[in-house]
Amino acid sequence: MPLAYRGRFAPSPTGPLHAGSVVAALASWLDARWHGGRWLVRIEDVDGPRCPAGTDRLILQQLAALGLQADEPVQWQSQRSVLYEAALQRLMARGLAYPCACTRAELAAAHGPRARHGELVYPGTCRPAEPSPGALLTPSGRPTRAWRLRLPDDARVLWQDRRLGSQEQDVARQVGDFVLRRADGLWAYQLAVVVDDFEQGISDVVRGEDLADNTPRQILLQRSLGVPTPRYLHLPLVLAPDGSKLSKQNGAQAIGEPLNELRAAGRTLGLPELPAHTVADWLARAVPAWGDTIRAFPRSDPHANHPERPAV
Repeated sequence: MPLAYRGRFAPSPTGPLHAGSVVAALASWLDARWHGGRWLVRIEDVDGPRCPAGTDRLILQQLAALGLQADEPVQWQSQRSVLYEAALQRLMARGLAYPCACTRAELAAAHGPRARHGELVYPGTCRPAEPSPGALLTPSGRPTRAWRLRLPDDARVLWQDRRLGSQEQDVARQVGDFVLRRADGLWAYQLAVVVDDFEQGISDVVRGEDLADNTPRQILLQRSLGVPTPRYLHLPLVLAPDGSKLSKQNGAQAIGEPLNELRAAGRTLGLPELPAHTVADWLARAVPAWGDTIRAFPRSDPHANHPERPAV
């Protein structure tokens, strides 16, 4: 029996929604509606120091103004630490997570300028020669700063994106054993998002193309935890005037009039111009238009047990 479609929008409350985040919110909502599924909202505030007080509530107000209402109660990552701790303990018990004493300065000195999107490829300094279930000390005996996932011998991930098509990444060579819990004690994004997607039964992840690079790490972590891999759809990005991804860091402005914002997001997603005078009317017309858009996506899909739109 096909899995029920469950999608989500998971903003980080480091600032209000802007044009780029509206694209992700709208597309994830449209995909859920077109598939006859459910749409959830998760506030990814696991990095609390970067999240100004009240920004999460502002985002929820903005979503409501856009007509994008969650089908279930909103979840906050900051309230889910017990789930992340349990996942880390499972990995530790199987020797799939290990303690790391390395500082960022030490990693930078180990391989000079070899960086990837500002993230140093981990050279395996603290990786035990063999899996060490339950180990709490680093091989050198230095105090633990962070916890890392021990990648399998073959960490080359092949995966299929619904829009981008076939993708591949050698995670060991391009990333290395990545962090699960940071040196400051905060949970890493990769662990939190994998645990949350599983616990919330997410079947389909619809998000910006800039996050496609994270997908192979999340797939390896899903395999390590023995949880299903969702389908992925990575969206075109809204670009700043200099050609970089529009973001809060490069001056993205908070959204304005909701209907105009929806129309602009629709254009980015390849929807036609939809005649409408209200948000509700525009969204009603956008759902079938989204179906026409996704029919142009690549058809090869290894996740055959995922749902298609039910017959009407």
